[in-house]
Amino acid sequence: MANTPRSTRREFLQGQAAVDALAAIDAGAAETASLLEPGTESYLVRLLRRAMACTFEVFQNAGQYPAGSAAAMAALDLVDRLEDQLSIYREDSEVSEINRTAAILPVEVEARLFALLELAVDLHRQTGGAFDVTAGRLSSVWGFTRRRSKVPTAEELETAMACVGSQYLELDANEHRVRFARPGLEINLGSIGKGYALDRCSEELAGQGLGDYLLHGGSSSVLARGSRGPNSEGGWLVGIRNPLYPARRLGWIRLEDRALGTSGSGTQFFLHQGRRLGHILDPRTGWPAEGVLSSTAVAPTAAEADALATAFYVMGREAVAAYCKQRTDVAAVLLCPAERAGAVETHTYNLDEREWTRLDEASSSTEH
Repeated sequence: MANTPRSTRREFLQGQAAVDALAAIDAGAAETASLLEPGTESYLVRLLRRAMACTFEVFQNAGQYPAGSAAAMAALDLVDRLEDQLSIYREDSEVSEINRTAAILPVEVEARLFALLELAVDLHRQTGGAFDVTAGRLSSVWGFTRRRSKVPTAEELETAMACVGSQYLELDANEHRVRFARPGLEINLGSIGKGYALDRCSEELAGQGLGDYLLHGGSSSVLARGSRGPNSEGGWLVGIRNPLYPARRLGWIRLEDRALGTSGSGTQFFLHQGRRLGHILDPRTGWPAEGVLSSTAVAPTAAEADALATAFYVMGREAVAAYCKQRTDVAAVLLCPAERAGAVETHTYNLDEREWTRLDEASSSTEH
């Protein structure tokens, strides 16, 4: 979550302009594609705000809610306040204060932030350590934080690994206090913060009586409520890109009253001794995760979807299959390298024919 200039810019788009805007998202998104459902011509209203080093957007059906634009702006204002609280790039943020102090003495934390930390620790446990909000030092030692990628020395990696582990976060639920049980530990909520912001925005919109909308944070985090237009088949369609050919859409996920997160290393990687090393690191080994091109998680909340997308990329096919078997409220799409050059293997979990449509027939697909 970089410290980015704030903006109160508004943009209202209807008719073909809305279609053009969604097409622009399709062209520029890192992992997800167009939000426009094929065959629909209903108008949309789009409002956006730059925050957390990305663009947050609210889409509504035009004319459905008289106070919808005001409610959307209030939700986007909330994102600014959450960035003030969560960003490690702001010295006066609450998370920065935790990182400075919690290894010395317990720090009292705002109730909602404390609940987010509880969720992060729980997901760390559920995923066998594949998701870890304390893994920031690993990104630094690999040079991904400043986009100066390099392979760390064994000593550098050992030192960084000594400062990683959500099991060292001690959370006092009675007092809402957090303490670091190991010196050098740091929290970075970049892998869950955008989703959490979308959840809070959704609460704001629902509190204002809105029931049909789609929220979008940085192209990789999406939350949908209700349906896209009166002629929709239900929900909102979110496109998934082919990670090998970003200009191609590989499939659609129909998102209805759930959230989606996508992770991939398509733009942040470097080559070392014939290996493609990406920026998504396995906190259990300290090395870049391999074997998956991109991972998409669908979950009840956007915070969970964000975190699980990262975890699924690290976990790989067998572990994701086992996880989704235990949690039937979670779905996943893993895109993996195929034996044939230029092809992608698609592995879906807990998604039925209505929820998942594969478009790229050149790729193989397996349902679980």
